Amino acid sequence: MTAIVERAQELPLVDQGYRALRGGIIRGEYAPGSRLKIDSLQRSLGLSSSPLREALNRLVAEGLVAMDEWRGFRAAPVSIAELNELTHLRLMLEGDALHRSVSVGDDEWEGRVVSAAHKLRRSEERSDGLDGAVVDPEDWSARHRQFHLALLSGCGCPRQLRLCESLFDQAERYRRIASLSGQPRKKNLEHRRLEEAALGREADKAVEILKAHIRKTAVRVEEVLQASRESPTKGREV
Repeated sequence: MTAIVERAQELPLVDQGYRALRGGIIRGEYAPGSRLKIDSLQRSLGLSSSPLREALNRLVAEGLVAMDEWRGFRAAPVSIAELNELTHLRLMLEGDALHRSVSVGDDEWEGRVVSAAHKLRRSEERSDGLDGAVVDPEDWSARHRQFHLALLSGCGCPRQLRLCESLFDQAERYRRIASLSGQPRKKNLEHRRLEEAALGREADKAVEILKAHIRKTAVRVEEVLQASRESPTKGREV
């Protein structure tokens, strides 16, 4: 842990602020629509206003922060319309990237998928109480992300992969909103079927499973958003 903190502190100040704010928004620590006050962020993150403003502007470009000329910065609001747009784009871009990865992915791609799937499976076994270990939801989220991106990593199109990564992270923010509002959906079997189809080089089947996987999460999130007129998460306003 200390090594990770030390590496983060070696980054340029703008990147430190960007990573801290981006992670906090995705994890729901900053509630959708909450104000991101520069003076409060300076105190909480230990950074000056200049790198913080640059980091916030980068997040505006990503759609995770909204800027009002008179009111400053806010964590971007959430909406069913945006959820539907994210889902539509993920189905197109991730579906295409997975199909190409399964079709042309090399041994290194297979190795990445096998390793990521194993790590995710171990985390999911712990969450099911199979070995009595304490479950860290952040560990599961990191492994879940690694698994999905590993599946796409053999497509041979770095720009598309960057877009897929950005869309996944924005969708992750919505997934966490749903998980805070009820029992998280068990995805163990879906992940296993996805892994088997991908490694079995069944491209069409793998894409079908992935799209159903994405749609199920989107339906769950939409139900949560419809059930509440106010923000469904409680984060800190700074």
